[in-house]
Amino acid sequence: MGRQRGPHAASRCWEWECGALTMADPRGLDSVSGPAPGARRRAWAELLAGRVTRQKPGPGTGQKVQDSAVRLLRSHLDWSGLLLEVEGPPCKKLCLGPLIDHDGPEACSNLSTSFIGSALRDHASQLGVPVAVLSSQMAASSIVRMCAAGAEHAHRVLLDTEQRKKLSSLIEITQYLLAHSMFSRLFFCQELWKVQNSLSLEALWRLHVHNVVSLWELLESCADLQAVVSWLFRNLRLLCEQVEAPCQHTDIARAMLSDFVRIFVLMGFQKNSDLRRNVEPEQMPQVARDVLERMLLFALEALAAGLQEESPAHKAVSCWFSTFSGQTFGSIISTDAPKRFFSHTLTQILTHKPVLRVSDAVQMQREWSFAKMPPLLTSLFRKLFVILSPEELVGHLQEVLETHEVNWQHVLSCVSTLVICLPEAQQLVHDWVARLLARAFESCDLDSMVTAFLVVRQAALEGPSVFPSYADWFQASFGSARGSHGCSKKALVFLFKFLSDLVPFEGARYMQVHILHPPLVPNKYRSLLTDYITLAKTRLADLKVSIENMGLYEDLSSARDVTEPHSQAPQDVEKAILLFEHTGKIPVAVMEASIFRRPYYLSHFLPALLTPRVLPRVPDSRAAFIESLKRADKIPSSLYSTYRHACSTAEKNPENTAPGMKVEPNCVDEPLKLLMIALGGLRAAMTDPAQYDVLSAQIAVISERLGPALGVSEDDGSCEASKIQLSVLAPELEQQEQKVVDLLLTSFCQNLMAASSFAPPDRQGPWAARFTMTMCGHALLPAVLTRLCQLLHHQGPSLSASHVLGLAALAVHLGESRSVLPEVHVGPPAPARDLSIPEFFNSLLTCRTAESSRLCLKSVPVYMPLSAYRIIPARLCGGTWFCTAAISYSLCKFSSQSRDILYCCLSPGLIKKFQFLVFRLFSEARDPLSQEDTAGLAWKPLGLPSMDWQRAALCLWRQRTFQELLKEKQFHLTYRDWLQLELEIQPEVDSLSDTERRDFHQWAIHEHFLSQPAAAGGCDGDLETACTVLVDVLLDFCQSSRSHNHSENSDLVLGGCTGNRDIFSRLQEMAADLEQGPAAPYSHSSSRGHFLFRVFRRRLQALASGWDVAARLRKQQELLMYKRVLLSLPPLVLVGSPQVEQPAAPDCDEFFHLVNSELRNFCSQGGALSHDITVHFFRGLLNACSQSRDPSLTANLTLTACQTKCPIVLTSALLWWPRLEPELHCRWRRCFQGPLPPELQRLQEAQQFAQSFLSPDTAAPAPGPAWVSAAALHFVIQQAGKESVESALEKLDCQREELLVCLFFFSLMGLLSSHLTPHIRQTSSAKAGDSLKALHVCGEILGFLQKRKISWLVLFQLTETDAGLGRVLLRLAPDEYIRLLPLAFYSLLSYFDKDALIRENAFLHVAVDMYMKLTCLFVAGETSAVSTPANRSQELQSQGDPVGLIRKARLFLLQSIPQCPKKSFSNMEELLATSGDWDPEVSTALLSRQQAVSDTDLYQEPHLF
Repeated sequence: MGRQRGPHAASRCWEWECGALTMADPRGLDSVSGPAPGARRRAWAELLAGRVTRQKPGPGTGQKVQDSAVRLLRSHLDWSGLLLEVEGPPCKKLCLGPLIDHDGPEACSNLSTSFIGSALRDHASQLGVPVAVLSSQMAASSIVRMCAAGAEHAHRVLLDTEQRKKLSSLIEITQYLLAHSMFSRLFFCQELWKVQNSLSLEALWRLHVHNVVSLWELLESCADLQAVVSWLFRNLRLLCEQVEAPCQHTDIARAMLSDFVRIFVLMGFQKNSDLRRNVEPEQMPQVARDVLERMLLFALEALAAGLQEESPAHKAVSCWFSTFSGQTFGSIISTDAPKRFFSHTLTQILTHKPVLRVSDAVQMQREWSFAKMPPLLTSLFRKLFVILSPEELVGHLQEVLETHEVNWQHVLSCVSTLVICLPEAQQLVHDWVARLLARAFESCDLDSMVTAFLVVRQAALEGPSVFPSYADWFQASFGSARGSHGCSKKALVFLFKFLSDLVPFEGARYMQVHILHPPLVPNKYRSLLTDYITLAKTRLADLKVSIENMGLYEDLSSARDVTEPHSQAPQDVEKAILLFEHTGKIPVAVMEASIFRRPYYLSHFLPALLTPRVLPRVPDSRAAFIESLKRADKIPSSLYSTYRHACSTAEKNPENTAPGMKVEPNCVDEPLKLLMIALGGLRAAMTDPAQYDVLSAQIAVISERLGPALGVSEDDGSCEASKIQLSVLAPELEQQEQKVVDLLLTSFCQNLMAASSFAPPDRQGPWAARFTMTMCGHALLPAVLTRLCQLLHHQGPSLSASHVLGLAALAVHLGESRSVLPEVHVGPPAPARDLSIPEFFNSLLTCRTAESSRLCLKSVPVYMPLSAYRIIPARLCGGTWFCTAAISYSLCKFSSQSRDILYCCLSPGLIKKFQFLVFRLFSEARDPLSQEDTAGLAWKPLGLPSMDWQRAALCLWRQRTFQELLKEKQFHLTYRDWLQLELEIQPEVDSLSDTERRDFHQWAIHEHFLSQPAAAGGCDGDLETACTVLVDVLLDFCQSSRSHNHSENSDLVLGGCTGNRDIFSRLQEMAADLEQGPAAPYSHSSSRGHFLFRVFRRRLQALASGWDVAARLRKQQELLMYKRVLLSLPPLVLVGSPQVEQPAAPDCDEFFHLVNSELRNFCSQGGALSHDITVHFFRGLLNACSQSRDPSLTANLTLTACQTKCPIVLTSALLWWPRLEPELHCRWRRCFQGPLPPELQRLQEAQQFAQSFLSPDTAAPAPGPAWVSAAALHFVIQQAGKESVESALEKLDCQREELLVCLFFFSLMGLLSSHLTPHIRQTSSAKAGDSLKALHVCGEILGFLQKRKISWLVLFQLTETDAGLGRVLLRLAPDEYIRLLPLAFYSLLSYFDKDALIRENAFLHVAVDMYMKLTCLFVAGETSAVSTPANRSQELQSQGDPVGLIRKARLFLLQSIPQCPKKSFSNMEELLATSGDWDPEVSTALLSRQQAVSDTDLYQEPHLF
């Protein structure tokens, strides 16, 4: 049935409907008009002829006509077409389309469904079938027709928009039929499954969602359940692929997938499933489980086969794994089905294809650590761990290992993920291993033994922070009499038999552990141990690992390969010297090695220690260590004498090499003269550079005379070093070496100029390559490279044209030989990595200044006739450019050879610099090249005498060969490359003016790189991408050593780094463009968040984590740069624009997360952020308010969110309120002409409340919340004088309890801050005064708390799981301060009311916990940050000395323990169990007192009545 449009749609529709009726049943009209059967069919005109006379309407005539028309239409309908009709003319016309239009009015819809129901009932009665069967058949046929409309998509599981409209209409009709008992679900399902391959998965889903027919009913009605499983698996897999594919129906696909997973989980794993159906009770759950298992099997097999990123299989697996989430199972989490499903899934993973043997696992488990695991498998394990508790996981893992054949790779990967992701599981795994060992030795169970060792080794691979090292575990398990192996000879035999069986398969590290930390064995069974050690040493010998030559400090817990002794010895020496510096004693490991490991000590350690050198006048640590060893008779006299003699020789001759020895001048001059004669002979032979034999003979003479000139013998050979160490900033050469190298370089340049005057480079023969290889021999290459570094990097602008020309050609030929030359390791400013020769030359050429840019680009092509140089003005010769020379020479020299040779000769960085400089200096090069520009140019014009360096560079740029070279990806200048080079430009010495530089930046960013595709290094037209790359490159530049090597006059950009400040201006401009655009990123509406915070998150994730000094400094430097970037961009970046919907609160979550996770720890001052970032945030808040329809509401909502999400923003505002308030008042009055919003007024009231404490008047009432008022009061007290502080503290007695507790917390932070961050400009006495003041304030507040019996111990037990105030307080202080709370706790020892504290049940637990943590802090060295200098007062020294503090705390505990009541000892055993052997005396006192209390209770008479 078609759709009717236009003004005459009603009449056409009526005619079309009538025609359809006539064709459907020819008897219809006859029966209406009344002729006998077989009579002639009459036309409409004849039928209506007798109706010309107008009949008088009587009562009920209209109803009769309407009933007749309805009967006529009911009897002649196309049912499938009717059910699919969705559009038509207006309802007042007589047409069936609008009657079932799902977009029509409700009355129309009711009329259409009732009409169709009535018609179906009549038609069913005519056919003699039940109406439910007929309607079900018609609906199934309609769905099949609808799905077939998308048959062009053979594997489509989703409907298109048109199909969804039709299906919606059909569902509406079907729901009506169901409501009136005119529809059979069973018959409908059976009809659908007859054509299941034509069905769309979305159609079934919508039928289920709209309660037409449930998925359970659909499945149970199918006779072939295996076919259903296959069909569902195939469609679910396709659905997973479409979920990850970019399309407009992704949300629908995700909803479908989540619903199907939930249904299958409930169907297959719910304990009390609805089994009222007609199939076998176990069939439906089995179907659901089969579908889920097949999907998991597909994913695991895809992982095992290796997945390519962005492949359909990768997308499908990733999508399927994403369904294992709380979002999917949130609505059914209350049932036990998800947990049962997750357990079943974990079993399937652990038992999938158990083909690996135990021996394979022993050999390969090092490759299955968490870091090396496929990310998809890691994510799956982590999702499974969410619902299952650690106890359930470990128990399940144990059960699977005991009852199934397992896939060892998956099992051990699961163990790694378990101990990494669930800290609670670490002890559970440890206990499980202990049980396995006990069972193994009890019944000689080999399976338990294998499992225990594999699990321990796997967990130990994740590092000591997660699990004890294998060496520690092995020693703890078998190194004492408590071990399970010592119970009998049978157990010992079992252990050593097991260890012996492992020998052929395990790594050398494990055998070294077994040998160096052997099991404790009774003397009578010693032979078992010696037999194993012999076997293990034999295996180590086969592996070429000597146990005697192990390093002193070699990490046995590491699973990496064993290092060679000569590599380990220098590290051992440095470690030993470091320990000697700290202790002043010979390290124990050195003393033990001198007795028990003499082969390594004498052959490797002492030679590395006694390396001859010039001894310092004041003995350093190494000299003192050597003398200590000598006095202890640990250095043989002969070896010590040899060392001293060598050192004396070094003092007389520091160089200790032939070139540096002082000899007669005549002895030096003679070899140099002979070398000069040989070089002159080569110059004379250059009249015909193609005569190979003559040039080769002369080069051989030069090579022969190089050795005597350098003072080295022929045995030294060519450079055999694997790496050349070179300092770019301070390259140094011996005088003799420099003379020889200068002769060679001058000769090469002169010979090149001479040869070029007779022939172009491609016809000069191989003389240049031969000469270059000669310079690389006789250990001369380091000297050559050092001299080139001096010339190009430090003296480049002063070089003549011929020098630049020759050095460029030399660089090309050195690159040609890169495969046989060692790499160069250079210092800053080059990258911290080993460089090939071409990359080394690229690192020497910078573009920072106008002079260095010209040198980088310099040189006319080298085959220009020598006479040309006599004609070119001197200013042009001095301005010829290096890159032009090197590229031109390469293209000409190797024009007829393979392109691969060109790639070897030239560094991609050199070609990129040439492009960068051409774009930068020549505006004509920025226009696209036409065909004429590149087609007709040859190399010949480049040799014209009248050409200057500018024309030479432009001619090279337009050369077709060069442009083809630039099409290679490695040579193409990308946006990121351009930014890196432009950042190095120093504007004050730039060749471009400020205006020219700005124009160039605008062209490069907006006209060139922005529009380029990403594959070509551009931004795909995305300005946000351009900003992202710019920020990333800017931060990389500031972290690199290049940014710290400029002149002192350079402008600051970020964090002390210098560079092109204009690039940062471009970032600000682009950020402003983004803000003003139609989709401003500052609204944060995108799920990806603001580009700036995405860059920050990615970079922070890449940084090394940890609390060591290096990691902290690196992270702090990174965060300071982030802060400066944020401060340089519009403030709205921090806050975001208000949401369109109400309430109009801007989205600050990204900034809050940055503050809470990073800035709070590294850029705060003990509870508050710095002034600049605080003011920037509030400026952004005001800007957001100006864009909101309700500014006051926006401000209130934002600041209210701060209270829970980022409270440190509010405390920061309170700290800087005197400087912040005037600006807030001024801007708010100017923009909104009203009072400050209530939340800002609350901050103002808190400040007024705090200020009132310093006045003699009564203190103002404290506004809520209490911690805000407490913070304001704390900051005021901090800044007040001693007298004001005394008066302020006296007023505390009447304040609320919560406010006093919060104030005590802030005072603790102030006490720690006074130790950690004293003001730099203060004198020592002033610093001491601050610390004493902070201590006094803490003590006074503590006194008030104790006086009013307010519990304050909770402040020392704060955790992230705390709700309310506890979590807020944790977010107000840096993590370092929270870790140092034990130090603050015992600093207040003298202020404790001991009698009152002892009566508190929680006191002993807190005091012991603080003492344990204080001891750990001291051992970790973290208390050194708060150590008190000697010049401070005696009182402060007694508080700040960590050792003295620990001693006082220990004495306090020992005195308090006997006085504590019984309830104080609850949970004490758990606390002691987690601490280990931290203080035996305190542990003994605690346990003794606890036992005494228990015994007292035991002997008391029971209260029976």
